[in-house]
Amino acid sequence: MTEKVITEKLAIHGGAKVKTTSFGEGKRFGIEEATQLLEALEQNTLFYHQGNKVKTFLNDFNQLVGVKYSVATSSGTAAIHVALGAAGISVGDEVITGPITDQGTLIGILYQNAIPVFADLLPHTYNMDPAAIESKITERTKAILVVHLAGNPSDMDAIMEIARKHHLIVIEDCAQSYMAKYKGKYVGTIGDYGCFSTNDFKHISTGDGGMVTVNSGDEDDFLKTHAFADKNYQRFGQSVQRDLHYVAPNYRMTELQGAVGIAQLKKLPWICEQRRQFGDRITAGIKDLPGVAAHEVTEGGECTYWFYMLRLNEANLTCTREQFSKALLEEGIPNSAGYIPDVVYMQPMFQARQAYLNSHFPFDITGITYDRGLCPNAEEILQTAIRLRVSEFFTAQDIEDMIAGIRKVEQYYRKK
Repeated sequence: MTEKVITEKLAIHGGAKVKTTSFGEGKRFGIEEATQLLEALEQNTLFYHQGNKVKTFLNDFNQLVGVKYSVATSSGTAAIHVALGAAGISVGDEVITGPITDQGTLIGILYQNAIPVFADLLPHTYNMDPAAIESKITERTKAILVVHLAGNPSDMDAIMEIARKHHLIVIEDCAQSYMAKYKGKYVGTIGDYGCFSTNDFKHISTGDGGMVTVNSGDEDDFLKTHAFADKNYQRFGQSVQRDLHYVAPNYRMTELQGAVGIAQLKKLPWICEQRRQFGDRITAGIKDLPGVAAHEVTEGGECTYWFYMLRLNEANLTCTREQFSKALLEEGIPNSAGYIPDVVYMQPMFQARQAYLNSHFPFDITGITYDRGLCPNAEEILQTAIRLRVSEFFTAQDIEDMIAGIRKVEQYYRKK
């Protein structure tokens, strides 16, 4: 088999394509969501406190992941801000996080007038390196915001040990990692808070939305977190407490989002299991190739692959990443060269140190700067990555075709 593939002409050079059939597709939404939405409308209210859909959604989510308390929010970005606010993160505090993520991870830090500090990543799990985290701790550090990237759990034992040693809050960003497990525990249930997103580009969707798990199990902590998502109003039972002691945003989830979420949650275990099996199968099919490095799952972890990202070992190849990506695409395997264009600290906001127009606050509190080379592993990951889509609607044959395409291109360009 290997010899046959090596001598085979690439599709980009006029050879036969590996993938000649369409990838499996399916409908994310159906009668289940429509039924829940109709029931929400028939309540004659779409306000979370008066209706039952958001409450039911949260109760179902709590049972699924095994927590006592969670709070609904209007987005995953909002969920992270709520967790930071409930944790008491404030002006001049430092929050350590990862440099490959969405701005949604960072906005809440800056809204609290705290300062993002970036720790480098492990080269093949793409998650935060515990040693790098500890090296960034100062007297201002108050929290570690752990990004579980692409469905892969981080090394939570090491991170929690560091947090306990230095008395830090741990907030888990699980937007891409529903039902991923670390040593038998779901991500989002290990740190002090877990943050989830239900925007349209996640494992499940309510259009936009999010949840915060409150993992202390302490009712006062839950009440504080719940209030921070609702202008610091305390809405429980029949009473509403409007005495405000500090500012908090309005990040309420509507009954329409909650209704869709109820139906989506029922599909989530199947979605995650399909993705886990498909991603692990890709790894098994390419791990022997010297020209690529497979997406490595954290030891003791189970990955639910929001996407699959391999890296090229360019020293073993005769092509550039762009050539590899284009050749793979011509074989019928959609992919992208890289993930985000660059590490987030190279964004203009951080380079100009301007969270607010015409101001360097809060960066000027410490004088922090964000220079190229700050997180060399993360920068190199983005320069050598090939990202592949994984979908629960794919077929087993789709995955085998993906493997065959990667193997064909790698073996053609492999240094002899």
